[in-house]
Amino acid sequence: MFLEAIDAILSAHAVEAVRSAEAGHGAHALYAALEEGGFFDLLAAEEEGGAGLQMSEFYPIVMLFGATALPLPIASTMVARLLLAPLDRPSGTITFAPALTNSHQGDITASLVPFAMTADYVLGAHQDAFLLLPVAQAVRVPTGVRGSMTASLSWTVGQARAVRPLVSVDMQALGAVLHAGLIAGASKRVFDLTLQYGNDRSQFGKSIGKFQAIQHQLSVMAEHVAATLVAAESAFQCGRRVPSLLASAVAKSRTSEAAQLTAATAHAIHGAIGITAEYELQRYTRRLHEWRLAHGSESYWNSVLGQQVLASPQILLTDFVRTVLA
Repeated sequence: MFLEAIDAILSAHAVEAVRSAEAGHGAHALYAALEEGGFFDLLAAEEEGGAGLQMSEFYPIVMLFGATALPLPIASTMVARLLLAPLDRPSGTITFAPALTNSHQGDITASLVPFAMTADYVLGAHQDAFLLLPVAQAVRVPTGVRGSMTASLSWTVGQARAVRPLVSVDMQALGAVLHAGLIAGASKRVFDLTLQYGNDRSQFGKSIGKFQAIQHQLSVMAEHVAATLVAAESAFQCGRRVPSLLASAVAKSRTSEAAQLTAATAHAIHGAIGITAEYELQRYTRRLHEWRLAHGSESYWNSVLGQQVLASPQILLTDFVRTVLA
């Protein structure tokens, strides 16, 4: 029911929201429609006015946001409202900072924050505290990449507000698993576009999808997309309020690894039309590359997994998977 309702809102507002956000004008109509429907509190407990959705039920919604290439931190806002007490919840969208650090001048800095160009607030861990920081008061340094929503931010110390999450959480791992879900949705959409293009585009009297070389590329692409969907869904099927560190690590590692391969294959099959502004493929593949790096790429999370394996008392890797990752 919630999925269908959100899908209807996205169908009405997503295209305009994407264009407006990438032009730097925000997406007020989409935000207002989601807020009016009470969808930002889907994960919050029922006694706090929410719907009490579990992470497994939330996964299809995150995928839907990825399938529309939405450049807004809607999924992270929903999770942040689960983490924060009602009195700590600000009005506006919230993104997660990979890490908060202090500069030599004492300012609080956050490097390469996903959705920093469209979020209203940043939530991140700093030493032993969790801080909520207003983006409007930050010094913002964009990446310079066309259409990128990522930026580095810095604040003076007095602009931060300390909050206490209701759920114990690793902020980077939580951001990583949410982006794994977004990558899954975008990857599925990229594959569908590529498969359809292969059937529609004719060359030498037949559709290019009938050529063996193209079929081979599509088959490999389908394998990576399937692995992406399984890895992301497994992390959300955790039976916990938030996924564990290792489940998040596996999900982000596999989805990030597949993201660049999926994007490259899609553009190889589409040819020049894939990068044109009028065709939607480039919007999805730009998101895939950006989300691949958000909260750590596959190399970072592979390192985390490797350290956990070496520190585990399990001798065999299969035993580690069965006992630790179960």
